[in-house]
Amino acid sequence: MSTWLQFIAMGLVWGSSFLFMKVALEGVSFGQVAWSRTVLGALALGIIVLIMRPRVPAADGTPGPVLPRERIVWLHFLVVSVTTCVIPYLCFAWAEQYVSSSLASIYNATTPIMTALMATLVFRVERLGLGRWAGVGVGILGVIVVIGPWQYSALTGSLAGQLACLVATLCYGFTFGYQRKFLSQRPIAPATFAFLSIGVSAVVMLALTPWLALEPVDLDLAAGGDGWLILGALLALGVLGTGLAYIWNINVLRAWGPTATSTVTYVTPVVGVALGVALLGERFSWHEPIGAALVLLGILLTQGRLRMPRRRARA
Repeated sequence: MSTWLQFIAMGLVWGSSFLFMKVALEGVSFGQVAWSRTVLGALALGIIVLIMRPRVPAADGTPGPVLPRERIVWLHFLVVSVTTCVIPYLCFAWAEQYVSSSLASIYNATTPIMTALMATLVFRVERLGLGRWAGVGVGILGVIVVIGPWQYSALTGSLAGQLACLVATLCYGFTFGYQRKFLSQRPIAPATFAFLSIGVSAVVMLALTPWLALEPVDLDLAAGGDGWLILGALLALGVLGTGLAYIWNINVLRAWGPTATSTVTYVTPVVGVALGVALLGERFSWHEPIGAALVLLGILLTQGRLRMPRRRARA
């Protein structure tokens, strides 16, 4: 029951993140949204690691260090920080100035397809059979249908926003492949792993503070104003979406394994679309749900949950 509750909470929080970003953008810049969620998430995870002090036993049974000591590990986490938080968070926050939160959540669902491409073609840590390659092709077709290139004769804000979402998920795919190749076999406790990914990202964001965070904000904190709602959205993005949800993800991963845990990919766009339509009054063009269905079909094929029909051998 505890694992199920954490899985549901993870899907709800990550699916709601696109709504939170849209709300926060009413009072702060896209850079401040990305900066705030990263720093708040790092603080939340840092407190958890400080309290838990998780360690992985060494080969001789003695407890290892809380934080890794090898310099190369920190360099790997610097790479991961840029591709798991800095670039994606900035891309999604910037994109939601021009696209709906519902559409951003649909694009986020392409992460497994991007991961398959990166793990296979770039890092070569996986091999895809014919059926899974077909899933990648169907997923890419779905993305093209969602974009609707026939609508654009030039680079508009909407088109640029959709492309920014794809850059974000491409970075997520790179991160998963990079972690599997360089970090997954190292003796690092799951909570520490999450903290280092977000914590190093926060350090990068803090270094970029003059360019990202030092801008005027529009917060009306008077009674009935939207300021408290904007602050609440930023806190939810940081503490929940970038902090606690990563711990929940690790706990579910340890209990269920990676395949079952990855099904959260199907939950987040449903939550994101439902909240965008119900609370923000967002609407779809005819081609967007069709493309979203193709993306989902591509994910199912890529992850091997659906298989291509086989021809029966002739007698």
